[in-house]
Amino acid sequence: MAEIQNSNPTIRNASDLPTRRGRTSSPTTKGQPLGLFASSIPSSTYLVDPFEPAPISSESDSDDDAVEPIDEQEIYDLISTISDPEHPLSLGSLAVVNLPDIHIKPLSRDLQTVLVEITPTITHCSLATVIGLGVRVRLEQSLPPRFRVDVRIKDGTHSTGDQVNKQLGDKERVAAALENAQLMGVLRKMLETCQ
Repeated sequence: MAEIQNSNPTIRNASDLPTRRGRTSSPTTKGQPLGLFASSIPSSTYLVDPFEPAPISSESDSDDDAVEPIDEQEIYDLISTISDPEHPLSLGSLAVVNLPDIHIKPLSRDLQTVLVEITPTITHCSLATVIGLGVRVRLEQSLPPRFRVDVRIKDGTHSTGDQVNKQLGDKERVAAALENAQLMGVLRKMLETCQ
């Protein structure tokens, strides 16, 4: 992109971001042996307690058609690691996406809408539409078909928020944008850091 418009954004430490994903642990974890022979000493913790009675499974537990629930935290985990197109940081660490700004609403018995409100780092961010498109693409690729995705600029956070929301909400404009090879290159680069 041309020049960085906001060269000094507020940056959150990655360890402070809300997540359910496992954090990487250091080799000096309490209770684990250290040193050259650490890997040869068996761990004393069991994944399954051998003295605990086995759980009784019912037929409803083995139902393959059961729908696994997806909540706001899972949505946040999917999109918080997307790279910002201007900065070498994630949307989560720049507070462009925030957990309280993600909402899941039922449309019908079988359909749900995921609403994500993004907060640009500056009110005149020229890449707000690209960021919104990146979030939309990530969710559409990751979520099951029972979800409809709605990405918007949070009210009052962008000078042309209504125009950006109109572009992000128009299926034909989104489809046309995804046919643009240069824009797809930017989106691929943004999504490379997704976990």
